[in-house]
Formats: sequence, structure tokens, C-alpha cells
Amino acid sequence: MSRFLLSVCLIVALNISADCEGEKRPVPRRDAFFGLHFDLHPNKNDTVLGTDITEELVNRLLVRVQPDYVQYDCKGHAGYTGYPTEIGWPSPGIVKDSLAIWRKVTLAHGVGLYIHYSGVWDSVAVEHHPEWARFDAEGKVDPNATTVFGPYIDQLLIPQLKEVVGRYDLDGLWVDGECWAAKLDYSPAAMEVWKKETGLDTAPKSRSEANWLEWKMFHRRHYEDYLCRWVDALHEFRPNLQITSNWMYSTIAPLPVRAKLDYLSGDYSPGLSVDRARVEARYLASTGMPWDLMAWGFDKGQKLDWSLKTPVHLQQESAVVLMQGGGFQIYNNPTRAGYLVDPMIETLGQVSDFCRERKEVSHKSVTVPQVAVLLSTETVWDRSDNVFSPWGCYDELEGALQALLELHYSVDLLAEHQLEPRLKEFPLVVVPDSYKLTEEFKNALLRYVEEGGSLLLMGEKSARLFEPNLGVTFEGEPKEIRTELACNGGEGGIVGIANANGIWQKIQVTKATAVGYRYPTRDTRKDGEVASTVVQFGKGKIGAVYGPLALDFFRSHHPYLRECVREIVEPLFANPAVEIDGPPCIDVALRRTQDGRLCLHLLNLANVPHVDRYGIIDFIPEVGPIGVKIRMEEKPKALLWVPDGGKIRWLWKDGVLTATIPSLHVHGVLVMK
Repeated sequence: MSRFLLSVCLIVALNISADCEGEKRPVPRRDAFFGLHFDLHPNKNDTVLGTDITEELVNRLLVRVQPDYVQYDCKGHAGYTGYPTEIGWPSPGIVKDSLAIWRKVTLAHGVGLYIHYSGVWDSVAVEHHPEWARFDAEGKVDPNATTVFGPYIDQLLIPQLKEVVGRYDLDGLWVDGECWAAKLDYSPAAMEVWKKETGLDTAPKSRSEANWLEWKMFHRRHYEDYLCRWVDALHEFRPNLQITSNWMYSTIAPLPVRAKLDYLSGDYSPGLSVDRARVEARYLASTGMPWDLMAWGFDKGQKLDWSLKTPVHLQQESAVVLMQGGGFQIYNNPTRAGYLVDPMIETLGQVSDFCRERKEVSHKSVTVPQVAVLLSTETVWDRSDNVFSPWGCYDELEGALQALLELHYSVDLLAEHQLEPRLKEFPLVVVPDSYKLTEEFKNALLRYVEEGGSLLLMGEKSARLFEPNLGVTFEGEPKEIRTELACNGGEGGIVGIANANGIWQKIQVTKATAVGYRYPTRDTRKDGEVASTVVQFGKGKIGAVYGPLALDFFRSHHPYLRECVREIVEPLFANPAVEIDGPPCIDVALRRTQDGRLCLHLLNLANVPHVDRYGIIDFIPEVGPIGVKIRMEEKPKALLWVPDGGKIRWLWKDGVLTATIPSLHVHGVLVMK
């Protein structure tokens, strides 16, 4: 009983504080730049929740780190709350009401307070109410996932969120365990709706059965209906509440935005951090929504538990997000008792300092369109057998993106609904090995090329969709073969050869020009087959690779395969707006700041962490000097190097700016005034 009395006292105190004149109001999430996330996923075995949390501890954190917001623990996947709920199941381990203390201190600092709350994934709710559960294909109750067709949303989710929002006067919600935790559902409630909509008494259980795609799309529609319902209910309850559902409208659920979310967010892989952030940041930056990405502040090696990442490690991760205009947040955990250790606080402070030095020239910047890589939703909806969570569907896409970035192209990532209205903005559009596109979108791509655009099809599946337009004939069916792919050095001849096993389509050139060749062995003197071509189409060009070059690069990152990508891209995109003379570990992004200044972001990925072996780094070697060439019609008045303002040697002549950056440590921005 004592912990409930303490909670009441603290809430009274914070409400008194909220009425004080001159109070500093939190930054709205649409404008927030740097945040912190703490969650404990309370469970039935906890015994010390909140024991060590104090106002002084929270104050020390906020003073050092200066976050715009904090997302603190409320309810995790186990379903138990870390606060004394009267609606669901509080953890038996609550000693002190941590949320009340966090609310009081964040309010005094003008820092937003959000909660981490798990939605669809709610194990204890299913334990007490199996009728709220999702059922698997065999009719068994899922021990973790609730059904979006049942009463869970009205009897627990919405009432409990209203309770916690009202009790602590929260600024917002970061709701976890939602779209990525939803599963195909054979519960009576789901089957009733399925029958009503389709007239069918049964649902397919695998892709070998009829109506499989329709069954998956049924769940995707109804998950979004569920999301809209609870988001609208919470906005009606508290109109200024700022809400997101973790990973919704990201690459995991690449739909046009329909739910009235206030911002988009997601927590990417703790180990594959940089590569995952490179993908997610570029997609979220194309949604038109306020967005941020969350790094895990810890990782682990084989047979080890979690350890804190170093400041420079997290600075490298943060720069991936900053260079695409997003906000950045870091997930760390206090002890089960709520204590925040000093090394964690100092690390967070150093990363915050790093980010804020770059805020003016990074936050809410917009792209200068160069290369667009297509994330084909039509292909993903068919390929993924989950409701969302398309893990394993994007290997070709990531391979294409990573090769282009290592070649120093500035790249954006867009789905069909984002790309089609913007096609004319991009000099080059790249379609990884997508096998399914609508006729409408295919025709839009062909019109784009006819009017002067360049299209690159990477893989036999995407090439097959445009076979009549490629200036080649396909011979037979594609086959799984062992092959070697050669990369040329211009007049110097072949400079490298790398294995490129996989499914290849044999072709004969008719009107196209052969660009790349493959061979049955490393002996390139004989038995060569055309691997890639370029053909004129209207005012533009279409390039095609007839095998798994993007996938093979994803699996090996072999530099000769990267050079094969260069060979096919250069005749399609001969004069990019920016060119870099530097090592492949440098990522570039050509952007415009909020106030319209042209800026070039450079990110050093040397010594990027490797999962399970070199998972946490503390040293990034500087690279340089780096030659930069930027095509711009008007001579800039000055160049600024952010963050340190170092002098840059530069020259502008005949519409081309050339500059030399002496060295790059983690991330810097060349700003043209």
C-alpha cells in the first residue's frame, strides 16, 4: 500500500509544478532532435522496481545530456506494468513509482516524457484472457500475441493508455510490439470477419493454397484499422498527445501513411546497426513525416550478456541518421532497481554533444535527388509470409544500396507510392531484383525513361518485367549456375574477377550494348556470356544486370563486384552532382538545410563494427585528404566545414566546385553559403 501512497504524493507534486508560471514547455516531437529511451519490460519475477530511482539521479542525467525527451518504461512484452495500474496487471516488484519521479523532474527541465508500452505483444493479457489471443493455423492459442479482431483493444489497451496518460500527464507514447509482432490469425474473431468479407469458410495455411496473398493483405488492412482506432481514441482523449507505433510506415510496413501518428520511429538492430540504419533512415526520410531512429546503447558477443557501447561507436551510428535529416535517440537500461550508472550518463552526454554540434545543418534537411532505389511493396507483400516484419525480403535491396553508397552516390530509398509522383526528380532509378510491379508503375517507369531518365534493373527477375524494352532476347529459363564476373579497368582491360554464383538469365544482344561479362571459370579468355547491358530508350537509357549482382554483393561485399556495379551505373549516370575521391568507407549525402543551403554530408565507416566478433569499437581511424567535386551553377560565397569550422581549400570554375577536405574522423558537413 505504501508505494501507492507515494505515487499519489508525487503526482500531486508534479501537478503543482505544472501550474507554476514560467514553466519551460517540452519541444514538440515534430521538432525534437535528440532523445533517450529506457525500458525494463517489467515481469512477474521483479522485486525491486524503482528502489534506486531518485530525483537527484534523474536531474544529473538531464543536466549532462540535455535531451528533448525521455521515453521511460511502462509496460513491456510480458504485459506487466511498472506503475500501479488499476486496469491491468502491475508487476509485483514495484517498490517506488518511477514514472512519477521521472515526470516530476522532466517537467521541471521542460523535457518531454513519453512511455514505452507494448501493444499487440502482451503475454499476461493472453494468459488471463485466452479469448483475446491470436490463434495459429492449427487452432492453438498464441502465448504472446493478441488478436487485433478481438476485445483486447477496448477492454485493456485503450483504457490502460488513458489511465497512464491522465495519471502522469504524459507528452506522448512510443508503442512497441505492434506491427512487427502482428501475426496471421486463425482465431474465431478473425475468421468471422474473413468470412463476412470473402464468403469463405476457411483460410489458407501456406502459399501453396489459394487466396494466400489475399489472406495476408486482409491482415495488413485490419492491423491498420486497429491502429487507427486506438490512435484516434487517444487523440480524442488528449488532443496534444504525441503518438507513434514502433516501425509502422517504415520498411517493415511500407504503406502510405493513413493512421494519424504524430511521428515515425523504430529501434534498429544492436549489432547490424550501421547497415540497418542506412536503409531505415533513407526510407523514413522519404515519408514526409517527422521521424527518428533509435540506437541500442549496448550489444553483446557470443555467449556473453549485454555491454555498453562506447561514445565513438554511438557517434558513428548517430551520423547515419543525422545525414538523412532525422532525429536520434538512444536506448539504454537502468538496473532493475532503476539506477543509472555514471559511465552510461557520460556516454549519452558525449553522443548528445556530438549530435548537437551538427543539428543546425542536419536536422530536417531535405535531399537533393540523385539516385532512387526502389523498395517494391508489390514484391514485398507477395514475398513476405508475415503480416509485416519482412526480414529476409530485402537482401537484394540492401546489396544494391550498399554498393551504390560505397561508390559515393547520394541515394534515397522509396516505395512505389513515394517514387511515382517524384520520378522526374531523380536522374537514376534503380530497381533491385523485384519480381512484381503493377502495370501502372511499370508504365510510369517507361515514360520516365522515354522522357530522359535512366533506369537500372539489377537481377533477372526485374529485367524479365521489361524484357521487350531491353534490346536483347532471353534464351531459355534462368538457371542456378556457378560463374565468375569480371570487372574492367577501361583501356587497361580486366582488373579483377569475383565469384557471382546464383540464378542467371542467358541473353543475346540485339540492339543493346554489352557492358559486363561472366565466365564459367576465372579464365576470361573464353566462353564469356553477357552479364549486363545498356540500351537507349526514347531520350533515356535502360541498364540491366541478368543475375544476382546485388545479392552477391550483399553476401560478400567483394570490391570487384562493387566495380561491376560501377561499370553499369556510369553509362547511365555520367555526371552526378557530387563526386568523391576517397576510400569506399565514406558515405555521402547531398542535402539542403532547413534554410536552403546546399550541404554535403560525409560519414566515415572505417572500422565499422562486425556482429559477434568485433561488436563494439572505440577507435575510428581518420581518412583523408578527400577530394570533392560538386556541380553547382552559381559560385558559393563561402564554404563552411561543420563541426569544427576548419579551413577548406576550394575553387569554383565553369559550374563546378572542387574542394579538398584534409581529414574526416566520424562525420562532417561541407556547407555552401
